[in-house]
Amino acid sequence: MTDEPNQGKKIIIDEDWKSQVEAEREVADAQPESKAEASASDIAWPEPSLILLATTLATQAMVALGVVAHPATGKAVTDLPQAKHFIDTLGLLQEKTQGNRTDEETAMMEHTLHELRMAYVAIGQQLGQKPSGE
Repeated sequence: MTDEPNQGKKIIIDEDWKSQVEAEREVADAQPESKAEASASDIAWPEPSLILLATTLATQAMVALGVVAHPATGKAVTDLPQAKHFIDTLGLLQEKTQGNRTDEETAMMEHTLHELRMAYVAIGQQLGQKPSGE
């Protein structure tokens, strides 16, 4: 008896098997590495617009006001200085686009800013803080 485990055994490699493995390897190499990578590239992004930008800023303000839970943590946390920053940024956008907006964009921005400012004051009062800039 010898110490080599495969001594006396002949390994037969089937050529069909080799070609099948090669074909499977090519298919695997052609596919994205992960589902996250595949889904991230498949996102249909909306067309850039003033309304989309304003909505993005308003959403960030609502997260900072604690009205909407933070998407990463799932928790609602109030950060009034951050909320003020986003509200003021939206106000700056409104000011700088004056005369260049559609009626729909103007109405949306005015309504959104009014609602955010009222929420900012109300939440500041609930927390017993005087909102800055008032």
